[in-house]
Amino acid sequence: MLVVPRSKSPVSRGGSLLRSSRIPLSGCCFTIASTLLALSLAAPLLQAEPVVEGRGSTRSVPSSNGSVSSDKPPANTVAEASVANVTGWPALETAIRAAAATTVEAFNAGDGARIAALFAAEGELIDEDGNIFSGRTEIGGLFGQFFERFPGSVLDMEVTTARPLGDDLAVEEGIRRITMPDGTAAQMVYTAVRMRQGDSWPIVSYREYADDPTPSPAEMLAAIDWLVGEWVDESPEARTSIQYDWSENKNFLVGQYELAIDGRPVGKTTQRIGWDPVAGTLRSWTFDPDGGFSEGLWLSTDDGWVIRSEATMPDGATGVATVTLRIRDADHFSIESRDRIIDGVAEPDFSLVIARKPPLPAAPTGVRPAPAATPHHTTPKQ
Repeated sequence: MLVVPRSKSPVSRGGSLLRSSRIPLSGCCFTIASTLLALSLAAPLLQAEPVVEGRGSTRSVPSSNGSVSSDKPPANTVAEASVANVTGWPALETAIRAAAATTVEAFNAGDGARIAALFAAEGELIDEDGNIFSGRTEIGGLFGQFFERFPGSVLDMEVTTARPLGDDLAVEEGIRRITMPDGTAAQMVYTAVRMRQGDSWPIVSYREYADDPTPSPAEMLAAIDWLVGEWVDESPEARTSIQYDWSENKNFLVGQYELAIDGRPVGKTTQRIGWDPVAGTLRSWTFDPDGGFSEGLWLSTDDGWVIRSEATMPDGATGVATVTLRIRDADHFSIESRDRIIDGVAEPDFSLVIARKPPLPAAPTGVRPAPAATPHHTTPKQ
């Protein structure tokens, strides 16, 4: 499976960040990550027991005219920094350098057949989901479809270790990173087993594992950053002004709900929304002016979010509710609260439509604008 680099914005992922965005190709799913896979160095690879380690990388990038150019050294010095000197084992070092160059060049040229030729005739490629692709024909076809679907993607790679297992087997480990033309990327670690066949060391088995950096809280909250700004709900019985902003370190979204009845301020509710890495979803904490508080678990839907809320009242009573946020357009969203039970008593459902607050009209020169009206009503809590 070829792992497709994913966007860092976790839109609608139903509770946890998608490991990858899957794009169907002719009936199968491709994840660009697995493509990193087949690129395990070609070329002879050792003959005995030393371990080769290094941290350099070989990189090719698209040029301004869309063609692929390379910022790596010439082929005879490619990946020079990625392989440590191995005293007494020049053949091993040379083999790994040549393999790195062949791998990057074949991938960035979109040459599936050349990549397949790096494998033994009976070689296999196993992606992060355990899917097995066997033989050069199947492996070459897999890459051919990927290159057709994602032209212009480029490969970076590092060979971190290579060690022989006896006289005829070698194990290679490293890191591969594929970058798409739009800048999205996927990173994988891989293990390749090579078998000596005459003077060459083709891949007999290749397996990769996801190695994407842990996303930051801000990246996980990007799916609801549309909340940032000023909003208002003007119900017949009250008015609520709502404002969301990023916290200073962008680890939380902070909301302020100010309620006014008949123009008279009633109180301010504060809410923080953050990413819960244990539950794998967004979570909110809401604090009311009367001392009550609630916690909500956010689950994404196709058109918004469902929030499972549990509240504690100032007198010790508890309550639960299911709150649904639906995006109507760029300037409106709705809040629906149902299944409300407070201290064992069912409460009626309610719904609100929240509108983005328009900017104040420009004041005439020399005239101060009137103070903003005081705010209103319900947080996504009960």
